[in-house]
Amino acid sequence: MSYETILYDMTDGIAEIRLNRPQRLNAVTQQLYDELNAALSRAEADRDARVVLVTGEGRAFCVGADLKAHKTGRTAFDRRQYLKGEQDVCRRLLELQKPVVAAVNGYALGAGAEVALAADFMLMAESAQIGLPEISIGNFLGGGVTWLLPRLVGLAKARELVFLGERIKGEEAVRIGLANRVLPDEGFLDAARAFALKVAGKAPFSMQLAKEQLNKSAERTLEACLIAELEGMMFVGTTRDWQEGVDAFAEKRAPVFRGE
Repeated sequence: MSYETILYDMTDGIAEIRLNRPQRLNAVTQQLYDELNAALSRAEADRDARVVLVTGEGRAFCVGADLKAHKTGRTAFDRRQYLKGEQDVCRRLLELQKPVVAAVNGYALGAGAEVALAADFMLMAESAQIGLPEISIGNFLGGGVTWLLPRLVGLAKARELVFLGERIKGEEAVRIGLANRVLPDEGFLDAARAFALKVAGKAPFSMQLAKEQLNKSAERTLEACLIAELEGMMFVGTTRDWQEGVDAFAEKRAPVFRGE
């Protein structure tokens, strides 16, 4: 499968997707959203893909909408389809049955920030910056960020990030719970791949269930969570990976999970 706006690679269980419009700092277009959605479907269907790594080609992760491309010649329907494209991508990232790591290698602004936030893990390079400037330019938020952001950083900090639209760097993003880790600029992508490789080594069924339950926990009662956990424990107990985990523990070795 060929793409024009992204790069796709599968190595060592990592499905790596790189936004590939470096001449526009990976600003998003309808085509990029369409190809990103297609690549996520490809990764989800691939049994060998254990984790998805999303990053940007060049010196930015994604600076948001390509305003130059959107300036003229679009109908109201075209605009709505483009906006829905982002909603579809972010929903897909949140609901993907495999863990997603966003490696923010440069600016992640607007829609770019929203894509990164929808990942399960966000890693930021030392020089990277993230921000939500939509309100500052008379636009509005998308990608489910009004649902997700208060859950990550609390309502007060979410208001500050959204209302002021200021960019923050990795250390501050980690401090407030927006990002997971800050990694050195030099060797950043290799370090992000090493992190993704650790995630890829975990039991796929257990990871899938954990992602689903954690993402839904805020909407459920304690009783519903307990029931879901019980069903999850019963299910993974029927898998070969569960037995592999038990055997590996007894034999004092690292487990080799196969998603079976």
